[in-house]
Amino acid sequence: MANRLDGRKIAILATDGFEQVELTEPMKALKDAGATVAVVSPKSGSIKGFKHDKPGDDVTVDQELSSADPAAFDGLLIPGGLFNPDTLRRDPKAVAFASAFFEAGKPVAAICHGPQLLITAGVVKGRKMTGFEAIQIDLKNAGAVVSDEPVVVDQGLVTSRKPDDIPAFNAKMIEEFAEGRHAGQRAA
Repeated sequence: MANRLDGRKIAILATDGFEQVELTEPMKALKDAGATVAVVSPKSGSIKGFKHDKPGDDVTVDQELSSADPAAFDGLLIPGGLFNPDTLRRDPKAVAFASAFFEAGKPVAAICHGPQLLITAGVVKGRKMTGFEAIQIDLKNAGAVVSDEPVVVDQGLVTSRKPDDIPAFNAKMIEEFAEGRHAGQRAA
């Protein structure tokens, strides 16, 4: 069946301050498509979600970043939120983890502020992307070709703007993850 992720393992890279629906709804969609999903975080135990600027629910961390091997995963999801990407982009291990997916040509999906981590990883130049309105200028300054659309796909890289875009984001994320490696992803 098309767009099934049976046998695929997807990493969700996140820490405290992720936008709750940008982790939980894509995670549910990935699991419903048959993927095995692991929340990877710089910390162990659980991480705290946010519903915009209000504290949300905790999500269990499946694997600490320090022991996570990007080679063990078929794709990467980076949820947004105000605090999550900002914390991750200052963590060299998180930057290296995200970069490894690009080096291997594996699909990556990032929503809202999530692409900030990709800016720091140096993988956005020349890529067609979108992100939350406030970071679109940052993406342009880093060399991305930015459009203000619900979802943008470029050779295995799926980006989206905000929680309202999650249905379109999920559909394209699953499609790209089902396709697997993309030569154009490696070129970044």
